[in-house]
Amino acid sequence: MHVFYADHQEVELPEGHRFPMGKYRRLRELLCERGILTADELQASGPAPLAAIRAVHAPRYVDGVLAGDLPREEIKRLGFPWSQALVRRSLASVGGTLSAARQALRDGLSGNLAGGTHHAYRDFGSGFCVFNDLVITARALLDEGAVGRVLVFDVDVHQGDGTAAMCTNEPRVFTCSLHGAKNFPARKQQSDLDVPLPDGADDLLYLDQMDRALDTCLASGKFDLALVQGGVDGLESDRLGRLSLTQAGLAERDQRLLGRLRSEGLPIALTLGGGYGQPIETSLEAHLGTYRAAKDLQNREGRQSGGCRTG
Repeated sequence: MHVFYADHQEVELPEGHRFPMGKYRRLRELLCERGILTADELQASGPAPLAAIRAVHAPRYVDGVLAGDLPREEIKRLGFPWSQALVRRSLASVGGTLSAARQALRDGLSGNLAGGTHHAYRDFGSGFCVFNDLVITARALLDEGAVGRVLVFDVDVHQGDGTAAMCTNEPRVFTCSLHGAKNFPARKQQSDLDVPLPDGADDLLYLDQMDRALDTCLASGKFDLALVQGGVDGLESDRLGRLSLTQAGLAERDQRLLGRLRSEGLPIALTLGGGYGQPIETSLEAHLGTYRAAKDLQNREGRQSGGCRTG
């Protein structure tokens, strides 16, 4: 299984910043330490082509990000202080999703240990999301003719508002979002399918709603690729989540979701999405569960992996 990562492009954030930047490198390390992936299966992401980013984001916004001259209110909405390191990390994050999607078309299943930046809109960033890797990837592959129709299935606890807004007039992309009804963002956008969940939703309710959402998505027509935003911030321990999902519930979510999509013959590219557990180790365990489910599924499909090395 080929999985891409962007933590080689480090971003130093101010002390006390609530974004858990360190979880990305630690997740990559744990994937090998736990024997879920081998180091040979992990590859550093290159930067996404600027042409692919400009195809979906407004030129003024892209130029502002690259040059570091966005208005102060836009920087505040983004949630990160601007730096050249942030630009490099953002380009690598998008590059990882592009690479994972291309790999999934070859192998059936791939992933990016970053990405899922679903709050980025055409002309501004929001909620720790600079460029929308999901939309950029879908558009690039559609324009190349590599795919004809893409499913974006978003299970982050926060609605994929930027993705929904950017794909409103794109019939070749079907957007589905399962999210907390009263969570960020306050103003929701309209996905092709939205599944708003009440505060405190438990495993049973969540899994039932997800199964129903999958039925609706797959009944809408044939897809050539699924981009999965696999946020784990629905955990009951998550400080930004407001749902009551357990580790077992999230593991079941991933097994059902990935199994169902693969049973339909869909290549899957995984992106990481949110996870703000308190402690952060709870989010890491859930992210590990996603990749454990993916690797188990790939093994069942007959693929083989080599030995693991660290470092």
